[in-house]
Amino acid sequence: MTSKLLGHFLQENLSELKSKGLYNVIHPLQSANGPIITIKGKELINLSSNNYLGLATDARLIAAAVEATHKFGVGAGAVRSINGTLDLHVKLEQKLAEFKHTEAAIAYQSGFNCNMAAISGVMDKDDAILSDQLNHASIIDGCRLSRAKIIAFNHSDIDDLRAKAKQAKESRLYKKIMVITDGVFSMDGDIAKLPEIAEVAEEFELITYVDDAHGSGVLGKGAGTVKHFGLSDKIDFQIGTLSKAIGVVGGYVAGRQDLIDWLKVRSRPFLFSTALPPGDVAASIRAIEILMSSTELHDKLWDNANYFKKGLRKLGFDIGHSDTPITPCIIGEEQKAQEFSKRLFEEGVYAKAIVLPTVPKNTGRVRNMPIAAHTTEMLDRAVAIYEKVGKEMGILQ
Repeated sequence: MTSKLLGHFLQENLSELKSKGLYNVIHPLQSANGPIITIKGKELINLSSNNYLGLATDARLIAAAVEATHKFGVGAGAVRSINGTLDLHVKLEQKLAEFKHTEAAIAYQSGFNCNMAAISGVMDKDDAILSDQLNHASIIDGCRLSRAKIIAFNHSDIDDLRAKAKQAKESRLYKKIMVITDGVFSMDGDIAKLPEIAEVAEEFELITYVDDAHGSGVLGKGAGTVKHFGLSDKIDFQIGTLSKAIGVVGGYVAGRQDLIDWLKVRSRPFLFSTALPPGDVAASIRAIEILMSSTELHDKLWDNANYFKKGLRKLGFDIGHSDTPITPCIIGEEQKAQEFSKRLFEEGVYAKAIVLPTVPKNTGRVRNMPIAAHTTEMLDRAVAIYEKVGKEMGILQ
């Protein structure tokens, strides 16, 4: 018989989430995750995907995945450190290092795994980590796993970072001090102040760590936030994902050769989890080759993002201060944000509500992700639906 105590805990807390508009309903897709998706037999303009460049459904990636699957099978068969390393994995890592302008790179099973692996692989209980308050959950969990002292600094507040770096350095309590930031913050779309962070790091001898999950493929003509600011020689860790702009699945750490050598012998997800499947590796290689040979998809992404933002801003929606294609439409109260998302769905737009605890209380929003594969007609239709629902709900005048 299962635990009554557990059942009481689950029922009570699930009911509370639902009553406050904080319960997330998952909608299974009946189609590929492209610019148009099908849910419950209904076609919708998709504005919730991280598939920035439309590569998840690109025929060139599909062909590469199929060819590699036929040759190597559906799985790698082992962890990388035993005999799960295929020559494809080596090629991917070489291509990633070239793409990120570093000496070497190491691939992992997910972007989340990268932060579990890299932070805890280098930092420990004798160290300190300066972490932006709005860093991604995987960074927070990676910091906790490391057992280092976590010192949060106010979001993108360089004065606060400098003060806390100075205090940590002068305390002489820590062997190593690291500063960690997202390159692009996924809820608001703002970009980290990397030049200023790099200056503070140089002043106080900090290890620098940038999670560029939402920047790779989007900034720096595709190479990412670090390249965008010309700081490839100033950042120790460049973290990326293969599941957003690259369109597949997985993650990577790029940096100096000895860092990558160390992670291969000390990072637990590399040592204790089966390697990325061959098809995914081959598709990722093809995606990176495409990005390195042309900026066409990157440029189309930005054209679409600017066009869509202009449409929502003209209507009077609060879209925050995003510097990237991420376009929040801030509604406020959680239940109202959920209702707004529901009405968009009914009218033909899929844009998920984002609420507490992902964003602060009473800043509930619908986060929009225009991608390179959207047409102008799709975006015009989406803006028209936003206008209709916004006026119906009294959000627009």
